[in-house]
Amino acid sequence: MRAFVFPGQGAQTIGMGRELAQAYPAARDVFVEVDEALGEKLSELIWEGDIETLTLTQNAQPALMATSMAAFRAMEAEGIDIGDADYVAGHSLGEYSALCAAGALTLADTAQLLRLRGQAMQEAVPVGQGAMAAILGLDFETVDRIARDAAGDEVVQAANDNDPAQVVISGHRGAVERASAAAKEAGAKRALMLPVSAPFHSVLMQPAAAVMADALAGVDIQPPAVPLIANVRAEPVIEPGAIRRLLVEQVTGTVRWRESVAYLTGAGVTEFWEIGAGKALSGMIKRIAREAEVRNIGMPADIGALKS
Repeated sequence: MRAFVFPGQGAQTIGMGRELAQAYPAARDVFVEVDEALGEKLSELIWEGDIETLTLTQNAQPALMATSMAAFRAMEAEGIDIGDADYVAGHSLGEYSALCAAGALTLADTAQLLRLRGQAMQEAVPVGQGAMAAILGLDFETVDRIARDAAGDEVVQAANDNDPAQVVISGHRGAVERASAAAKEAGAKRALMLPVSAPFHSVLMQPAAAVMADALAGVDIQPPAVPLIANVRAEPVIEPGAIRRLLVEQVTGTVRWRESVAYLTGAGVTEFWEIGAGKALSGMIKRIAREAEVRNIGMPADIGALKS
């Protein structure tokens, strides 16, 4: 059994997807359609811009989705489609890419939703007030307890349960710093402040969740061709109303990636194809499911190798 998985923020690089667009008209058409949906040349920023501007949340989110979908459309051009997967999943914004690939959302709607999601998440907390940190070497339960103890009258919570030894915390900067120090005292190998401009997947994102609830209410969502493993539930979902609710919950909820991969392996998945930029998910998957076969699909040569 096979799962198609889609990366989240942090995988962005200048030039991503360009070789796909040059090699496959279907991939190039993805960037054209995203540009049209947003009313701007996002593709120029992706291929020729500066990394600081691309990394802005409102740009990175639709850009990473476009790159994932360009790779997916290139796969389709070679005869590999959603019917070759048993499940889809995505890390944070990658969940939107997964739903687009599975036919639940149109490409234009996905691009517009992610642009709005990025803007709303950035605006929810003034720059400098929030922070995120990766805690390495402690399990989720330990980090969750440390975060609760460190919060005081501020917010810090376990935001991403990425793999058995990597948990990301998110919240007010002071609380994140206190929790990071406590984690190191508790035996964490490292506590790394992340270069992000907002405390994603924390309750501080509630204003953004409200924006997305309004936006998603006006968007048509179809049942995906294969089940989505939802970030906040770590279990399959296919009913459009449930998908809509879970996408709203995801803004403030924990990304349960470790549990999602564990669910998939328990369901019989032995192959994970990471579709889009970077290899971050592949590394996490190998640390969760050591026997799994992992493929990265982000360049024309990767797609050519699928046919061999």
